[in-house]
Amino acid sequence: MSEVDWLSHLLQIITVTGQLEVRCAYGAPWRVAWSRAAANEIPYHVIVKGRAVFEDPETRTARELVSGDIVLLPHGAAHVLHDGSGQTPIPTQQHQGAAGWMLSENDSQGERLDLLCGRFFIAAPHDRLVRNYLPTNLVTRAMDGDGDSGSASNQLASLVGLMRMESAGDRAGGRAVLNALSSALFTLVLRAASESEKAPEGLLALAGHPRLAPAIAAMLADPAQAWKLPDLADLCGMSRATFMRHFQDRLGCSALDLLTDLRMSLAANELKKPAISTEAVAETVGYQSVSAFRRVFAERMGMTPGEWRRQAHGGETGPG
Repeated sequence: MSEVDWLSHLLQIITVTGQLEVRCAYGAPWRVAWSRAAANEIPYHVIVKGRAVFEDPETRTARELVSGDIVLLPHGAAHVLHDGSGQTPIPTQQHQGAAGWMLSENDSQGERLDLLCGRFFIAAPHDRLVRNYLPTNLVTRAMDGDGDSGSASNQLASLVGLMRMESAGDRAGGRAVLNALSSALFTLVLRAASESEKAPEGLLALAGHPRLAPAIAAMLADPAQAWKLPDLADLCGMSRATFMRHFQDRLGCSALDLLTDLRMSLAANELKKPAISTEAVAETVGYQSVSAFRRVFAERMGMTPGEWRRQAHGGETGPG
């Protein structure tokens, strides 16, 4: 793995799995509403064919989605998709598919929509990292045949095509294949968003910023190293003041804030291992003082390392 492969390093810290849940085959008028997702869930929607209006009631924003658009909701916000006509939706019928997902359809002959809906699941407590550093809504477009065939948007188009084929059939291993493709979808959407000319805010904008990318890659590759601001600024060929300003502008927090969050996420993973002491975990993530580590962990995670360890093991006690 390349040292600058920030996304693979991030996804080594955060475990993400995916699941396709509903395939919608509707004729207009139609409307579907989703309530707020659980803390460790990120809903996703793929417009395979047709168009839809995506509405976020919290931000009071609406945008039109077309074939190939993929929307992720990293903050799990309640949201609505509809055909945009404002007419009373035609009633839908649901059928349980053999591969574990639901087919939802209506009897309308209106403009057709083919929509895949599912969720990504993030192991606790990493949902916190995702909510802090990814935008509320993330829309990317899968483009087939335009420009570079190796671009993330073209790869997304191929992946969506595979998901469509698997969800249309009823073949052996269908559920496993769809879930594996869903997990890959998460990574490819983040890659496409960070490669786009208008990278969204947060970690994706930072990773797509050529001058800041070396610092983010270095922190993700080795969070336990005793990084100081001058070291990180040097990696980016900037003065300390310029580096701090650019980082704050892009991410809304300091480089050391991000580093601390990465270290606490790594620590949470290590604390799940019953045989490793809290002192050893503190050292592994770059803390010489176990009391300083305990204080920062409690501040960031809302519980002590010992409480997190017991929760992760269903109430069992372990060292530290």
